[in-house]
Amino acid sequence: NDEREQTLNQLLTEMDGFEENSGVILLAATNRPDVLDTALMRPGRFDRQIHVDLPDRRGREAILSVHARSRPLGPEVSLADWASRTPGFSGADLSNLLNEAAILTARRDRHTIDDQALSDALERITMGLTAAPLQDSAKKRLIAYHEVGHALLTTLLPAADKLDKVTLLPRAGGIGGFARTMPDEEVLDSGLISKAYLRARMVVAMGGRAAELVVFGPSEVTQGASSDLEMVSRISREMVTRYGFSSLGPVALEADGGEVFLGRDWLRSEPHYSRETGNRIDQQVRQLATAALDQAVGLLRPRRKLMDELVNMLIEKETIEGEEFQAVVERHGGSLDGQALGEPNIQAA
Repeated sequence: NDEREQTLNQLLTEMDGFEENSGVILLAATNRPDVLDTALMRPGRFDRQIHVDLPDRRGREAILSVHARSRPLGPEVSLADWASRTPGFSGADLSNLLNEAAILTARRDRHTIDDQALSDALERITMGLTAAPLQDSAKKRLIAYHEVGHALLTTLLPAADKLDKVTLLPRAGGIGGFARTMPDEEVLDSGLISKAYLRARMVVAMGGRAAELVVFGPSEVTQGASSDLEMVSRISREMVTRYGFSSLGPVALEADGGEVFLGRDWLRSEPHYSRETGNRIDQQVRQLATAALDQAVGLLRPRRKLMDELVNMLIEKETIEGEEFQAVVERHGGSLDGQALGEPNIQAA
């Protein structure tokens, strides 16, 4: 908070190293080591650091086994499978997953936690509470095309994340349906994100808007892609200003993170580039987003028949698992066979 200077001074006074307190060990934890004062980190104060990263697959399985000791799991539940389905989860997230599954099991008057309870708990954690099913057939079909657009592009693009499921069951907060993917654990563990992966994420995010354009035309698109557009704008801006993935060159024009304390809205610093450079950045961001939408439309338009079949299937079943969805796509010709998307034609201003 804004009293951080007083708190810092008191900590430095108590840890000055001149008192006879050699038998005292002070431990502390933080999620933001980047904002710590360097005086706290010098020898004699917090001079030993332990970085606790998110657990890998084997770590998640071990954490799940610890929390499962006091909960009755069904014989068909495989903790190894659920560890592979929860990349990026922390220990607290895994504990919450089993807690929610136990609550759902009790509400259903069952004695053991099965895979269905765990699956419902995972959706509740990641997507929110369930809402009343959609009844309007026209709205339901529109949402079905939107979600099928996301799911189909996820299946087609080799650099995209793996599709877990696509559903029309709505969630609280106005979510009419969703296409859930499983992040690539190698990308999460390594922390290295390729240009192809970012571009695939942008094309997949544009899948809903592209499906509406292909099926209903430009005059009938909806605001349902607003959150998708926000994500595309964020990714494309990072590609231009942080990663050097544009014709502006290998330069970092913006830094990661920002002020985390109170009063940050009044402490915004001016950018370290000229207004002309800012205009070029905005142009590059728009062109990357437009190229992603054009590529999404180009992939979906010749597959209109496949989209219609998947939409009818989704409306009938309301939920399609990733393997079943993949099987339908492969029956119609499969994915792009590892072919990468061509580079968008973006010229420097």
